[in-house]
Amino acid sequence: EQFKDVCKTLENHYRDMQDMEFTVEHGKLYMLQTRNGKRTAQAALKIACDLVDEGMRSEQEAVAMIDPRNLDTLLHPQFDAAALKAATPAGRGLGASPGAACGKIVFTAEDAESWHARGEKVVLVRLETSPEDITGMKAAQGILTVRGGMTSHAAVVARGMGTCCVSGCGDIAMDEENKRFTLAGKEYHEGDYLSIDGTTGNIYDGQIPTVDATIAGEFGRVMAWADKYRKLKVRTNADTPADARKARELGAEGIGLCRTEHMFFDEDRIAAFREMICSDTAEEREAALEKILPYQQGDFEKLYEALEGYPVTIRFLDPPLHEFVPTEEADIEKLAAAQGKTVEEIKNIIAGLHEFNPMMGHRGCRLAVTYPEIARMQTKAVIRAAINVQKEHPGWKVKPEIMIPLICDVKELKYVKKIVVETADAEIKASGIELYYEVGTMIEIPRAALTADEIAAEADFFCFGTNDLTQMTFGFSRDDAGKFLTAYYDSKILENDPFAKLDQNGVGKLMDMSIKLGKPVNPKMHVGICGEHGGDPSSVEFCHKIGLDYVSCSPFRVPIARLAAAQAAINQK
Repeated sequence: EQFKDVCKTLENHYRDMQDMEFTVEHGKLYMLQTRNGKRTAQAALKIACDLVDEGMRSEQEAVAMIDPRNLDTLLHPQFDAAALKAATPAGRGLGASPGAACGKIVFTAEDAESWHARGEKVVLVRLETSPEDITGMKAAQGILTVRGGMTSHAAVVARGMGTCCVSGCGDIAMDEENKRFTLAGKEYHEGDYLSIDGTTGNIYDGQIPTVDATIAGEFGRVMAWADKYRKLKVRTNADTPADARKARELGAEGIGLCRTEHMFFDEDRIAAFREMICSDTAEEREAALEKILPYQQGDFEKLYEALEGYPVTIRFLDPPLHEFVPTEEADIEKLAAAQGKTVEEIKNIIAGLHEFNPMMGHRGCRLAVTYPEIARMQTKAVIRAAINVQKEHPGWKVKPEIMIPLICDVKELKYVKKIVVETADAEIKASGIELYYEVGTMIEIPRAALTADEIAAEADFFCFGTNDLTQMTFGFSRDDAGKFLTAYYDSKILENDPFAKLDQNGVGKLMDMSIKLGKPVNPKMHVGICGEHGGDPSSVEFCHKIGLDYVSCSPFRVPIARLAAAQAAINQK
């Protein structure tokens, strides 16, 4: 009875569930210590709601009590707890996209698709992934890569799709050609079972059963409180209608980044896009792009419909062209036949696209400067889709935001913007309806941040692409840095992965400077962030502090960003 009274006193005093230690010696009770008790995400939501219902805590205090990072576990499948206790990890990589996955090993995107089509659950194991693997990545239960960090292609795309991913497991000795790899002394072959945990980064031999996550009713209550107090809007990074709908379900207020390049990899589209790359004249390029235009337009129409009138930011083509060319001999022969060229000529074109440092090469707005017809085609697709959806849904206010990537000088933006505006205005005039659109840019090169006052005069919005801005500011390749960053953490040179948690001293300073330079020149300009940091709680708090209008993150991180944005506003108050 005495112990229960003390428990009540302590929990009433701290207004939280306590973890208490005590001893009884010679019939006397001694309290040793108390602290706030650890809890699962579901328990945290339940406790917060109970404390509000008991009048012990205010809504704001309840929102502030919950660690946003824990919400991840509510949104993804997990391993069965009992089965996991009996399992020992065979290896470990980076927990790049949360959740648990179990399936048969496949080594190519094509195999992932075909095995999935016949009802098999698969785990795609690759040295690293690239945009052309997108369809196989969608088919897989989980993705495991040998190379790459928290913002590698595999990590970013997997988070966007809500697929479990473990990246950067350097202990794997890979033999992709023979479809096998070695880990912890065991050789794994195609078809062997593997289980991976994208939250911890653990890799397990064999099958561990998974259980689907369940969201209790308290989740909705806490999110409603969070929305009441946050100032930052939360958008999503989404390239497909399914991703957009999932993000809307989870509370997203628009799309902050649609990566148009992911729309080019379906079989009928990639053929036309490769024709464009291998064309000799602007006329030939335009003819090839004309084949892609209806597909792009259809994609954008579906996105606008999924967003029901919320804003959609569409980034124009960003990756270097070498990512789209064929690598298999059969595909090269097919392209040569379509182009009326020899296999040798096609191989020479492909070799000519090789770059020593493609991340800093011929990509982003540089593609539109070299090939204005790409920007014209994408503008037509964006605007025609918006016109069609606006006509079908007169009650909505369809608002496309065209985002020009990777600029480093205002003259680049002016050049590409002129192409966009001329094309868009002609389309709108011909349609006979009113349509409002914006043209803005990504700030992802330090020089753009340093000259933000000049750029703001031409931009309707800024969006910080912090994946590349971090890469350019640190001089780290995000795909290769995983090899040496562990030594940096061990040596206490870096505390955190700068690609996962925003570097506020350096990258953050450039963001703050951009806003302070840009806003006085163009007060109407809105500013957001669409790098992966948009779903990291400490980075969201920083974005609130420096005055951003919104953060944009992967669909499954939207609740985390909503809660973190509310906590930032509550803490500031």
